[in-house]
Amino acid sequence: MSTVAQFSIDHLQYLDPDGREANPLPEFVGDGRPVLELFKQMLRVRSFDTKSVALQRTGKLGTYASCLGHEAAHVGIGAAMRAEDVFAPSYREYGAQFMRGVRPREVLMYWGGDERGNDFAVPKHDYPWCVPIGTQCLHAAGAALAFKLRGEPRVAVACVGDGGSSKSDTYAAINSAGAYGLPFVLCIVNNQWAISVPRSAQTGAQTLAQKGLAGGLYSLQVDGNDVIAVFEAVRSALERARAGEGGTVLELVTYRLSDHTTADDARRYRGEEEVKAGWAREPFLRLRSWLTAKGLWDEAQEAEWKRVCDAEIDVEVNAYLETRSQPVEAMFDYLYAELPADLATQREDALNWEGRGR
Repeated sequence: MSTVAQFSIDHLQYLDPDGREANPLPEFVGDGRPVLELFKQMLRVRSFDTKSVALQRTGKLGTYASCLGHEAAHVGIGAAMRAEDVFAPSYREYGAQFMRGVRPREVLMYWGGDERGNDFAVPKHDYPWCVPIGTQCLHAAGAALAFKLRGEPRVAVACVGDGGSSKSDTYAAINSAGAYGLPFVLCIVNNQWAISVPRSAQTGAQTLAQKGLAGGLYSLQVDGNDVIAVFEAVRSALERARAGEGGTVLELVTYRLSDHTTADDARRYRGEEEVKAGWAREPFLRLRSWLTAKGLWDEAQEAEWKRVCDAEIDVEVNAYLETRSQPVEAMFDYLYAELPADLATQREDALNWEGRGR
């Protein structure tokens, strides 16, 4: 018996959980100030997340998917992308979207039940949030095919969770990207839990990154709590894709510190010690330690930046709360070019219930 192929999966990390340099830092780090900007954006995202959960708990927001613990993964993705690239998110990658120009008020509108939140002012060409698990991967693969056919130096980036990586949609996107040599980057954000289903029950694969190997894509596992590693991995993948070298699958290993959504109670299926260990590895601790050691950050700066972020988020929250709700007929008027008869009847009934019928 002879071996016809062998593969391996590398793991990328620059800062360990204590903030020590585990490997020589990439060129973009420079004097550390570019990383400081990423850190500040991570703090901004956490401020938004905290405020959003509070809004939901006080009845001012619908069910909300927290991004607590994912800040390095999401900010690193968004920071590495170019404006002309296309992003196909799932439903909690706010950090990446903020880096691309999506406004916090738009996120709040969406979770408040107003689909106008999906009509981003910037960037118009990104995809809306995708709650059906894994289907956004196919959207990104389709966009990547269009870029290749048009000869455009653009890349389509999709995010999916560890659970979503088990969906046939995800495998189909990977296979298409490999078969057609597409400029496609898939970020599997492995936060260890698909709602209540643990990573161990998702797949027999040793890593999630290796799922890309079957499609012929370059595959890499990344410390998703190390924003330097995430940025460098995504930057490199985008560069390869733009150069016509094909797609990439990145497994960003992190941990979901929150409940799956505000409708979930993770205490029913996760142990206290596991969550405690997750907090010890969370992305802020290591980066704060590293920046402080470099003389680029201190407690006073953090307190002031948090004040700035809170004030900014308050403006966005007020803009959301002051947005007038759409009339009831809007749910019918923008669904079909020609409204079917049964829905036209429902539309009229809805107006009658409000006393606005003919």
